[in-house]
Amino acid sequence: VQLVESGGGLVQPGGSLRLSCTASGFSVMTNVIKWYRQPPGKSVEWISQIYGGAGTFTDYASSVKDRFTASRDGAKNVVYLHMTNLKSDDTAVYYCEKGSFRGHGTQVTVSS
Repeated sequence: VQLVESGGGLVQPGGSLRLSCTASGFSVMTNVIKWYRQPPGKSVEWISQIYGGAGTFTDYASSVKDRFTASRDGAKNVVYLHMTNLKSDDTAVYYCEKGSFRGHGTQVTVSS
């Protein structure tokens, strides 16, 4: 099992980014994939999850609801996190996780 996050970077407030979580060793279509983030000097925060076999279901933390959208592509075996209207408080290292497996993360910095 391997998870690799990508797509992070520097973005201005109000901007958008799309993070990718590329999975190997299992199907993203039949497992719960969670997104977490860790702001500098703060603890890890759960922000989203995507799951479902016959259908796709998503949940979001209140801090990102209506701004972030999780999706998945079974053909590419990738889970995405589309982030819009980014704020300085969204600055963090973002991780995806399946069970006890977590990637190395991707840095998102929101700054003017």
